[in-house]
Amino acid sequence: MSEATIKTPSIFKTYLVFTKFRLSFLVILSALSGYLFAGGKDWLEITYLMLGGTLVTGASNGANQIWERDLDKIMNRTNRRPLPTGQMQLKEAYIVVILFLVIGTSLLYLINLKSALLGLLAFVSYVFVYTPLKQITPWAVFVGAFPGAIPPFLGAIAATNSFGFIPGILFFVQFTWQFPHFWAIAWVLYDDYKKAGFSLLPSKTGKDKASAFQIMAYSLALIPFSLMPWILGWTGNITLIAASLLGIWFFYLAYKLYYSCETADARKLMFASFVYLPIIQFIYVFDRTDRFVELLKSLS
Repeated sequence: MSEATIKTPSIFKTYLVFTKFRLSFLVILSALSGYLFAGGKDWLEITYLMLGGTLVTGASNGANQIWERDLDKIMNRTNRRPLPTGQMQLKEAYIVVILFLVIGTSLLYLINLKSALLGLLAFVSYVFVYTPLKQITPWAVFVGAFPGAIPPFLGAIAATNSFGFIPGILFFVQFTWQFPHFWAIAWVLYDDYKKAGFSLLPSKTGKDKASAFQIMAYSLALIPFSLMPWILGWTGNITLIAASLLGIWFFYLAYKLYYSCETADARKLMFASFVYLPIIQFIYVFDRTDRFVELLKSLS
């Protein structure tokens, strides 16, 4: 086997990188938690949700790479992506995005119309609003938090086929989580982002106490917000204990970043954010109270 053959990734791996499959998987877990929390239990709907959500998310990630293909060449973390390296041609990238979006939206439509529309909304807002704003203003993070918080919202609506308080609370928890999560990433990748003209930390001067304070503030806000399902009687005391402990741990890491302003502490917070969200969401699922389940049945 030649050296060139060894270095050339398979088409399968190329597509995984192009659609950011690992990120897509986390997004779909979030949607699944929303579906299960809202009382959904149809395996066919779960299949449509998982496959459709994965494809729409993959289309969003692929479209983002098409939009930023020239910028990706500049940054160390992205210059090995399929478009900058030539592993995928632009025409092929467009075809993949369109096919993924059409098939994924169609699968969500098989659940209900609202789910399909939410999937399209997430795609459009992420690709055509958030992505171009990244080079213009740090407010892009605020804009991007909306499509970023849609997955559990979509999952709950896939189960209930109605916009209501339950999907809204799940949306709000993930919306708040987006800020310390993404700002921690922006802190770790600050120098790389700067090469491409991205300035995504909340402070104009970047990695400073002002940015760290906002990260810490949103992390603190997550504690009471994450307890909303318990406060509303939707979950039991396991949520009270687990959400409080997870929230205090997450806030502690954010406080350490505020105290030190060191990239190492931002990296710890970044990895913690990936762990925090799926744990808290599935605690909600497994800690639903009987009263809440009955309430859902009466609303269906």
